[in-house]
Amino acid sequence: MKIILTGSLGNISKPLANNLAQKGHDISIISSKVKNQSEIEKLDAKALIGSVEDLDFLTESFTGADAVYCMIPRANYFDPNLDLDAFTRKIGNNYAEAIAKSGVKRVVFLSSIGAHLEKNSGIIQRYNEIESVLNKLSDVSITFMRPTSFYYNLLAYIPIIKNQGIIAANYGADSIIPWVSPNDIADAIAEELTTPLDGKKVRYVASEELSGHETARILGEAIGKPDLKWILTTDQETLNGLIAVGMQPKIAEGLVEMYAALYNGLLGEDYYQNRPAEMGKTKLATYAKEFASIYNQK
Repeated sequence: MKIILTGSLGNISKPLANNLAQKGHDISIISSKVKNQSEIEKLDAKALIGSVEDLDFLTESFTGADAVYCMIPRANYFDPNLDLDAFTRKIGNNYAEAIAKSGVKRVVFLSSIGAHLEKNSGIIQRYNEIESVLNKLSDVSITFMRPTSFYYNLLAYIPIIKNQGIIAANYGADSIIPWVSPNDIADAIAEELTTPLDGKKVRYVASEELSGHETARILGEAIGKPDLKWILTTDQETLNGLIAVGMQPKIAEGLVEMYAALYNGLLGEDYYQNRPAEMGKTKLATYAKEFASIYNQK
């Protein structure tokens, strides 16, 4: 199959490209950075250098493909001038238009847990909107991939672990967090891209469900702090902390709302009704080795 991947050499797209290339598929990877071209080619993939914010480039890239994988690039939450809603909405609309104009018939879109919610989901609310836009495309089979909380988001807690010896957040603690490895997401996306589908479907992907306390214990053991605790903070305390480290206040508010929805169960309502038949292969104890390596370098 001729498959186009967005996401450059990111945490999901790189292992996804490896997976597909090893199975003999013709892979092209969209990247905004010319410097990534040689590394992309080492994956036995073709580099398409351009921006997903460029509709004409995107349409040209998708034309002739058997399947495409679409994701919203990560944004800089510390940029005071970033309009996250507008950034996300524009790229989502570009995907919808490029898919329609190019005639591609098989799509996997990286959405998120909580995308079923029209409100009270914080920074991921736009994913509900993008899913709705893509759902309106006729004669296109789309899998809406909804991963849970990414393991690597735990890296953000390294400073507070080093400075205060705790993990502190307005979610977790005694409540369950469904975690996921990017490698497990990549495997699920590869399966979807190469499996025929008629219509639209939602697929959740998760690797392990753990409480905040269990998460802290596993990370703590990996970094030599077996007594590491996960402390539940208030929404306001979490917001104050994010703003204090320089995060844009509006985005910080959206993060806090998302975390609160995870803690009170709203975010995971649809996930628990449609949880994966099988969890991914990469458990937190395995990821904790990578976490510890990064922790010890900082």
